[in-house]
Amino acid sequence: MTGHAHVPAVTTDQVPVGEPLDVGALRLLQAVGEHGTLTAAAVALGISQPAASQHVRRLERRLGTALLDRGGRRVRLTEAGRVLARHGVTVSAALHAAHAEVAALTGLRAGVVRLVGFPSAAATLVPPALAQLRAAHPGLTVALQEAEPPASLDLLRSGAADVVLGFTYDGAGAADLAGLHVEPLLVDTTHVALPADHPAAAPTGPDVAGLDLADLADADWIAGCPRCRGHLVDASRARGFEPRVVHATDDYPAVLGLVAAGLGVAVLPGLVAPAARRTDGVVLRRAAGTRDRRVWAATTPDLARVPSVAATTDALHRAAAALGTV
Repeated sequence: MTGHAHVPAVTTDQVPVGEPLDVGALRLLQAVGEHGTLTAAAVALGISQPAASQHVRRLERRLGTALLDRGGRRVRLTEAGRVLARHGVTVSAALHAAHAEVAALTGLRAGVVRLVGFPSAAATLVPPALAQLRAAHPGLTVALQEAEPPASLDLLRSGAADVVLGFTYDGAGAADLAGLHVEPLLVDTTHVALPADHPAAAPTGPDVAGLDLADLADADWIAGCPRCRGHLVDASRARGFEPRVVHATDDYPAVLGLVAAGLGVAVLPGLVAPAARRTDGVVLRRAAGTRDRRVWAATTPDLARVPSVAATTDALHRAAAALGTV
């Protein structure tokens, strides 16, 4: 009688065709090859010797061949065992690399965050936020793409974005945010941009109350993105008139250029106000009776727990706090 264990023959239907081998089995055979005994291999992997032995026997029954030559004090890998052990080395290296990569992401030493923002936020909130992130986490990359809501939210829900900067007007469009993790950033007030020679450009007294849109019922208007245009139309109708929109562009420098040229008036968000005030030929007045714009950062509940995403939203919070209500 020899010391070789008998492995019962198996039929083809006992071996699941195409079923992948489990990672634990490959690592166990690798450890047996390295340490020479099942006991030492079990200790190296933190499992019991009986569990290791049962694991190998189950795999032998499944494959229909011996994986260990159990003669003598040390066990030896059979040819099939050596094949699997060799793949165990590859698997162990891949697992180690995966662990190191995830650790780098968790420690914010690496990673990419896909950020989608609307134009005025991309020009004002995003640059200081990204500068803060680069200083604190130089290994983290934020890739910016411009899009307006609700298109930007479609990118988030489809998995094409990680964080979205968007806005709503006092609850309008809030249904688009259902099921998302949303963090309010700031309140964005509405202004009217006027040509410098417009009669309404110079208030008769302190501009505390702002400019009533009804005073511009006969003006030519420049409209922005669909949601911004909807805000203009709703606010105008509330003041008893339908705005005559003669130009439409969501590019704010273009809007300011048209206003400066005397080609119309426009409602602008507060985020654009600093640029408007620096534009020759443009006067900015607070728009009375209009709804404020609420700016927020949105992500999915699962992504909100990812360190790189959380760091990005935190940086946006700090950038927004520096601006306050605009």
